[in-house]
Amino acid sequence: MMALDWASSTSVPTTFTTGSSSYDVFLNFRGEDTRKNFTGFLNLVLKHRGMDVFFDSKKLWTGEAIGPALHKAIEGSKIFIPVFSEGYAHSKWCLLELVQIVRCHISKGQMVLPIFYHVKPSHVRYQIGSFEEAFRKHEKNFEPHIVESWREALRVIGNLKGEIIDQSK
Repeated sequence: MMALDWASSTSVPTTFTTGSSSYDVFLNFRGEDTRKNFTGFLNLVLKHRGMDVFFDSKKLWTGEAIGPALHKAIEGSKIFIPVFSEGYAHSKWCLLELVQIVRCHISKGQMVLPIFYHVKPSHVRYQIGSFEEAFRKHEKNFEPHIVESWREALRVIGNLKGEIIDQSK
């Protein structure tokens, strides 16, 4: 019900002009954490409201970098909803997508509506808590410029106003 309340109360329009966009909404999330609960339900609610939603497709992931089809899906989306969860920063795919989302947000003004699902925005912004653990591993496995691009993307999006969904409420 939380996703329905959020989707109903947010200022996201229920209809969009089609233009050249591929999707109305691009959901960025860690599947292990939220695919079968919160994000899965949010996807259904958005689709029920008539939105064309990009909801994960492993077929689009090729090689180590974002493949052309996934890049096009991000570029062509009107709204991005990153769902930050405990395990989010452990996924290089989430972080690769987020970097591209930030580029589109800055260069084209595409809207980003972050959701902090059982994590604090400050954990995302400053990479502390579970995000700090993930980055300790990333620093051992990836080039410094890649890790820094992920950190910067988290800082940018972590500074945006978003919805906080806390398990204690």
